Amino acid sequence: MKAVAYQKPLPISDAQSLLDVNLPEPVPGERDLMVDVNAVSVNPVDTKMRLSSRPPEGQWGILGWDAVGIVRAVGRKVTLFKPGDRVWYAGAINRPGANAECHLVDERIAAIAPASLSDAQAAALPLTAITAWEMLFDRLGVERGEGGRSRSLLVVGAAGGVGSIMVQLARRLTGLTVIGTASRPETAEWVRRLGAHHVIDHAKPIADEFRRADVAAPDYVVSLTHTDQHFAGIAELIAPQGKFGLIDDPSPGTVEIGALKRKSVSLHWELMFTRSLFATADMIEQQKLLAEVARLVDAGELHTTLAEHFGRIDASNLKRAHAFVESGKARGKVVLEGF
Repeated sequence: MKAVAYQKPLPISDAQSLLDVNLPEPVPGERDLMVDVNAVSVNPVDTKMRLSSRPPEGQWGILGWDAVGIVRAVGRKVTLFKPGDRVWYAGAINRPGANAECHLVDERIAAIAPASLSDAQAAALPLTAITAWEMLFDRLGVERGEGGRSRSLLVVGAAGGVGSIMVQLARRLTGLTVIGTASRPETAEWVRRLGAHHVIDHAKPIADEFRRADVAAPDYVVSLTHTDQHFAGIAELIAPQGKFGLIDDPSPGTVEIGALKRKSVSLHWELMFTRSLFATADMIEQQKLLAEVARLVDAGELHTTLAEHFGRIDASNLKRAHAFVESGKARGKVVLEGF
């Protein structure tokens, strides 16, 4: 099968950072789906893994943790899917990724893809939708359903992949007032179109910008990027007894969690790979939430966050996509389609 892979951590500018290769097709395990991959997207985790994870000597590492494709075969204990099903998923970080013609995924973390979206449009959503959903509803304990807008959510980095779907989920499924941050006119407009009630500029001191917007202190704050830069301002502006969530990796010593104590603010990490990494008892919750997101998409409640289509899946285009994601200038998601 065709695949895009690497053998040692390298900057994306290096000719060997990602290569077109031919590899044997994988053999499905008991609960695996064997999927013919149609489209993938590129996430920050792809670039981080490329720079930090070294495959065993002589072996190839395959990145890619967002995919849409057709089930070709299933493992002997699979009960949720059959050959011919069109599925979407984010996969597992401790298994080979989806930048290959054929890919294996555990049935418990895949779902039927939205019928109303093309492969490219659908590929933009799984990893970010899982991350945003788990952060809001599992980690922070936000309640679904309508209610008064007496409570609010601040999303730092709202124009990125996770932020783009988190704003939509919070606006469509909760009664929270949603405040997003963005630093450029085009990304601010993107966040407004997704449904944010207010947009502030995170290129300026975030606490000052929040006060300038004249909105009440947020009960929930989710930091999706550059937490080390924004943490002091977040600790200053978050409401007493609020909840703070983050997904990135702040530099050691830059986040003084003691600053949250006076307000009794709780801190919550989200890693969407936790359930698959540890095969948790509730692993199938990811299948359920992806199925619900697909239903909401097909009902017109949620929309794809596809912003850039970089062409077919090959090393050259994936290098361009990695470089674009690493630039920090991307809004929404970058997708590639076909081999």
